[in-house]
Amino acid sequence: MARTVMFQGTSSHVGKSILTTALCRIFRQDGYSVVPFKAQNMALNSYVTPNGGEMGRAQVAQAEAAGLEPAVEMNPVLLKPTGNSRSQVIVMGRPIGMMSASEYHAGHSLKLLGVIKDCLDELQERFEIVVIEGAGSPAEVNLKANDIVNMRIALMVEAPVFLIADIDRGGAIASVVGTMSLLEPQEQERVQGIILNKFRGDIELLRPAFDIILAKTGKPVVGVIPHLADIGIDDEDSVSLDDKRARSGCDLDIAVLRLPKISNFTDFDALSREPDVSLRYVREGELLGTPDLIILPGSKNTTEDLMYLQEQGFAAQIQKLALQGTPVIGICGGYQMLGLKLADPLQTESSLGEILGIGLIPAITTFAAEKLTHQVLAKAGGRTFLDIDAGEGELRGYEIHMGRTEFAVPVSPAFSIVQRSGAPVEFGDGFISDDKRVMGTYMHGIFDNDRYRRSMLDELRRRKGLPELAGSEVISYKANKEAAYDRLAETVRSNLDMDYVRRVMGLQA
Repeated sequence: MARTVMFQGTSSHVGKSILTTALCRIFRQDGYSVVPFKAQNMALNSYVTPNGGEMGRAQVAQAEAAGLEPAVEMNPVLLKPTGNSRSQVIVMGRPIGMMSASEYHAGHSLKLLGVIKDCLDELQERFEIVVIEGAGSPAEVNLKANDIVNMRIALMVEAPVFLIADIDRGGAIASVVGTMSLLEPQEQERVQGIILNKFRGDIELLRPAFDIILAKTGKPVVGVIPHLADIGIDDEDSVSLDDKRARSGCDLDIAVLRLPKISNFTDFDALSREPDVSLRYVREGELLGTPDLIILPGSKNTTEDLMYLQEQGFAAQIQKLALQGTPVIGICGGYQMLGLKLADPLQTESSLGEILGIGLIPAITTFAAEKLTHQVLAKAGGRTFLDIDAGEGELRGYEIHMGRTEFAVPVSPAFSIVQRSGAPVEFGDGFISDDKRVMGTYMHGIFDNDRYRRSMLDELRRRKGLPELAGSEVISYKANKEAAYDRLAETVRSNLDMDYVRRVMGLQA
């Protein structure tokens, strides 16, 4: 039976996901077979596994750090908020319906404990170590009776727990003491130590706090992790976009519309790593300006996000800039918004039956009851975006969408799908305009394909009269992520008492 360790937090966004990722990498480096686990996740940034299951993006990064192919057993329950306190509930990678927060917590969450336990049992049989991530805070007393992700899981597998606090936001000591005081005695016993995360400054000034925390809680501070800015690992929560700022002095300006219900924003991380790219998320009240490329991202509520673009004036600006020659790309929900109309007869996303689109693509999208989730392989279509050289190789991506898009006239597809969930297929995906300046696609992850990404950026450079990036080589996004996992592991090893962690887990040094 595997050893376990669990990270819980004094609140959301304190660093549970990143420390779970770090421990997965550290234990893998130490020669263990290790797997991540999070019973229930709430996120719009999801991923599709090879068998078509949908799971949270954070567990994908953790699996990569552990050297594993992501699987829904690592995240059996995923909640995708759609607005108005409602979420799509996904169990073992498949949606089972829409529920309000009260419906889910009052009558459904505890029914999923059997599924969660089965997943944990399987992972404990297959691996030597399971690194478990909690959600929010274990001290949310109003939700505790129906908790299926924090202390109930720790008690189920007798996992030692480390409590994380974000010291950068202030009040970390009070949050630790307050959280511990609200736990039941048996839950307090599960907590083996405190980790202070996102620290900046002189640690000597912090040390007196260690004694105060020990005196108030009986738990030692076992790690102070420095603030890690832009470490190069996929983010899960769109809250992280608030911290992302465009770099100055770059040749290319790429604008991504920061939609209220933006999903799968990690589609653009590979672009942000390119040395000549300034990637900016255009927020409410900000100017779109005159970028070299406009991208409309995916959305969990395409209808409401389209209304947002119209009300804020962004839709009209996109139309105007496109007419002036600015290239535009829409991915998934963004692709649908660029069409003539969105129709939602089943009220899948909202009570609005239909809404006019931005009108750059001659298509009508109708939302269906069934979601399509597939990993795909594709080749570039006969006509390519900006006439770029996409090469002869296959492009990898994935689909997550409930919309079905039909064209009013014959069009040129952006890509030819040749494999879907492992099965050979042959059909067109997306759209390329006659002038090759507007593209729509259902393929998430298209910019993770290194040659395709670099070819597009070089063509944008040529349009500005700039040469290809001098001395540049095609950057391997995958290799960069692997290096980022190693850097993260090294930092955490240096600032967390790993001997203590191993000891409470029952591992030999």
